[in-house]
Amino acid sequence: MLLKNKVAIVTGGSRGIGKAIVEEFARQGAKVAFNYVKSEESALELKKKVETEGGEILAYKQDVKDYDAIKVMVEGVKSHFGRLDIIVNNAGILRDKALMLMEEQDWEEVITTNLSGAFNLVRAAIVTFMKQKSGNIINITSVAGIKGMPRQVNYSASKAGIIGLTKALAREVGPYNVRVNAIAPGYIDTDMVKDIKEDYKTELLKRIPLNRFGRSDEVAKVATFLASDEAKYITGQVLTIDGGLAM
Repeated sequence: MLLKNKVAIVTGGSRGIGKAIVEEFARQGAKVAFNYVKSEESALELKKKVETEGGEILAYKQDVKDYDAIKVMVEGVKSHFGRLDIIVNNAGILRDKALMLMEEQDWEEVITTNLSGAFNLVRAAIVTFMKQKSGNIINITSVAGIKGMPRQVNYSASKAGIIGLTKALAREVGPYNVRVNAIAPGYIDTDMVKDIKEDYKTELLKRIPLNRFGRSDEVAKVATFLASDEAKYITGQVLTIDGGLAM
């Protein structure tokens, strides 16, 4: 087990990539906490599944946009499990629209959830990591933050910001033995991709050298590697999982 006795927090853990990371971390021996906002049924199903398989898990109905709530979650996890080793900033939303039609609210909601949400969890956990001279931060960015995507100015900006946060923080806390890395998925077969029209999916596949969409479990396995001691000399990196889309 790569993560035996480690304690992790995963934001946006009830669905999609976040759910896959929670499940894989638990399979690899980690004690896991995750937050959700709306998907209570999915969250409870995930919690039950992990517990049935012998894992230890906590679910929090907290919004990453609320720093005080996230701080309460971090303190609760530390109190319950006795420590904190890994955080995964996965929570994110889309509000796709051409810039000329984009409302201020479309911009604010995406930036606040995707980028400020990541800041909130990092800020709530970073002192703990620095004091214990160990810690692992994994930020889920996107190929949209690397190459930009039309009609996703807000989303691309938020994900590019996460890359900057990752690299700057890796330099800042490296001397404390805290590692910070990012994963940039391409088109992964989650609810977001399922909502794309079929004719556009066909066009997208033509742009992907491996000619398929990725799977959530493939992202989860990379997250597990980065979270483990197998990657203990890796920091400040952005690992792209996109079938070759952004190269």
